[in-house]
Amino acid sequence: MDQIGFNVVLVEPEIPPNTGNVGRLCLATQSTLHLVKPLGFSLEDRQLKRAGLDYWEDVDLRVWDSLPALIEAKQPGERYFFVTTKTNRAYWDVQFRRGDFLVFGRETKGLPENLLAANEPGCITIPMAGTRSLNLATAVGIVLFEAVRQQRLGENGVE
Repeated sequence: MDQIGFNVVLVEPEIPPNTGNVGRLCLATQSTLHLVKPLGFSLEDRQLKRAGLDYWEDVDLRVWDSLPALIEAKQPGERYFFVTTKTNRAYWDVQFRRGDFLVFGRETKGLPENLLAANEPGCITIPMAGTRSLNLATAVGIVLFEAVRQQRLGENGVE
């Protein structure tokens, strides 16, 4: 990919304002937003555009018919990280690299079990107590900005 940020993948997102907010996060970090169908809303949805504000047209957006189609398009050296509550590997234990794909599941079900099982080394979680999950846009923000933070530290020679 030619962007200088990361790749955020939302698999079958259901709630338009979450996707709009994630779009703004991607724009702020010069990252690409990948949406995997089926979507629970139209890309013309008023709530999606409201959450994205007037930035939505500037988001580097790619829409995929399926997750296998996205994964089949994988280029050599590209890495995928699957964010789930079903692993113990914390997101901060990963050394992220520009262009990494950060994959998030739909709001009500997360990522499919068979996908997680097939990609176990790439599964990461946001450790939390007192709740079983976070809002999708919040989760994306946490992991994406950790990846950005690591890149900024690396650029400045600080580790």
